[in-house]
Amino acid sequence: MMRGRSDASQSKNLVVILCGTVIVLGFLFLYYGSFFGPKGQHRSGALEIGSKFSRPFGWGSEDDGEVGKLEESIFALEEGDKTSRPKHFPVCDDRHSELIPCLDRNLIYQTRLKLDLNLMEHYERHCPQPERRYNCLIPPPPGYKVPIKWPKSRDEVWKPNIPHTHLAHEKSDQNWMIDAGEKIKFPGGGTHFHYGADKYISLIANMLNFTNDNLNNEGRIRTVLDIGCGVASFGGYLLSSDIIAMSLAPNDVHQNQIQFALERGIPAYLGVLGTKRLPYPSRSFEFAHCSRCRIDWLQRDGILLLEVDRLLRPGGYFAYSSPEAYAQDEEDLKIWKEMSALVERMCWKIAAKKNQTVIWVKPLTNDCYMNREPGTQPPLCRTDDDPDVVWGVPMEACITTYPEEMHRSRGSGLAPWPARLTSPPPRLTDLDISNEMFEKDTDMWQQRVESYWSLLNPKIKSDGLRNIMDMKANMGSFAAALKDKDVWVMNVVPEEGPNTLKIIYDRGLIGTLHDWCEAFSTYPRTYDLLHAWTVFSDLDKRGCSAEDLLIEIDRILRPTGFVIVRDRRPVIKFIKKYLKALHWESIAVVDAEPNSDSDDNEMVFVIQKKMRHTD
Repeated sequence: MMRGRSDASQSKNLVVILCGTVIVLGFLFLYYGSFFGPKGQHRSGALEIGSKFSRPFGWGSEDDGEVGKLEESIFALEEGDKTSRPKHFPVCDDRHSELIPCLDRNLIYQTRLKLDLNLMEHYERHCPQPERRYNCLIPPPPGYKVPIKWPKSRDEVWKPNIPHTHLAHEKSDQNWMIDAGEKIKFPGGGTHFHYGADKYISLIANMLNFTNDNLNNEGRIRTVLDIGCGVASFGGYLLSSDIIAMSLAPNDVHQNQIQFALERGIPAYLGVLGTKRLPYPSRSFEFAHCSRCRIDWLQRDGILLLEVDRLLRPGGYFAYSSPEAYAQDEEDLKIWKEMSALVERMCWKIAAKKNQTVIWVKPLTNDCYMNREPGTQPPLCRTDDDPDVVWGVPMEACITTYPEEMHRSRGSGLAPWPARLTSPPPRLTDLDISNEMFEKDTDMWQQRVESYWSLLNPKIKSDGLRNIMDMKANMGSFAAALKDKDVWVMNVVPEEGPNTLKIIYDRGLIGTLHDWCEAFSTYPRTYDLLHAWTVFSDLDKRGCSAEDLLIEIDRILRPTGFVIVRDRRPVIKFIKKYLKALHWESIAVVDAEPNSDSDDNEMVFVIQKKMRHTD
């Protein structure tokens, strides 16, 4: 009998233990999310912060607008909110040290998205749904160091910061980069210009008979689009000629090429000519360049070349260096013949052709378009097709004509650089902005930037900043105020607001459209300073998560980098509660408008991201 009772007792205890184990495991699963999820989804304790500390939606939510209408502002509730803030955000697994949430190939594999690889859809943006977001802090790689300062960084970077040397070996005969011990060095070469981008750039200028073989053509060429840019040496060597390039490449088999470009301090953006329009307005660039970029320009009725055409200004150039331009084998001759016929129907003409490079020029007016034979392909775009609406918009295989005023003016009407930076551009009228409003905005931001620098001066050296992002750039006056500093600015225009990006490009600056309810198309640790003017207030009106944006800013920002938040008082109070959790440090908090305590008045909050040791 005693034995029977003992067995029953043991069985009962075993059941209790098993039940307890199941409960504990269930709790751990709920707390840590899909910790043992599919390959590539290991969260390293990256709990869903959003479920506890923010609204229940994150990057890529489709219900932002509706939810925003139903809830009060999170900032308005701050004073009475007794919910504890996180003592810390968890750190993501080391394998995610280079995570780009909306360009994550693991996400594509796991969600089984049906994408056409031939159309490069897998290199376009695909943002995770809320349940798949990473609400954790992206760690730097082991041995990470504060980046080398510009201009030295153009030629060398710390290897631990981007510990990838496959390009150095794969492109060893082309002088892309060299593995040099603790550093990676960049001799300035490329697939087509083994002996240096500087010599290649001078050759192009010489082909076009520009003064002193200078590609800027006395300030007439300022903005350049470099397609398939590699590590962006072409764009890096243009900077000394007062030319700024948007160096564009996808996160493809040459992984980390854009990461290397940004680590070098060269303007660059992750993007691809696929199925969607590039996030730039029409007529943004004087010059486009493609050197061995391996693009099939004839596919889909020439749709990719027509996208380049949309982006070129009147009289703009497209320099193409590729075997088709000079090779004599049957296949290349066939491609060259078909491509020549296509650009002729697009009204492009050969401006110069020498050795392995051809340069086409776009017409100044609509005359050629109107004189084509009826039925000529590609067709002209519909009159109701706005060429400046680009965010998530499919490309069209059609020719974008010029507005009547631009047609009559026989060009864009822009002043040469640097005068164009402060000269009111003609396209202001598209947005009902007067010259006086433009000039007032320029003066206002000049004063504001001077004030910012007085707050930053105790913390930065003269060469302490290089890559800067203005998260809500409006007309680009923040960037214009930095013209005398050795920095460049990625001017971001929120896609839901006025499309002022065309004004930014007309000033000789660069930028992109973006939706801050989603992650930005860049690698972690790529910017030294982010400027957020009312970005949080705008996001809150749309019902998006402020905590997600804080984590995204941390992802983009380099260790020891700075954030300048200019926003309403409740927003500043809200962000302050997260400083410890984000490993950020308050540098200065001042009233933007002294002698006012109203919550509606803006404050300026300067923050620095601390260095987290990884060894």
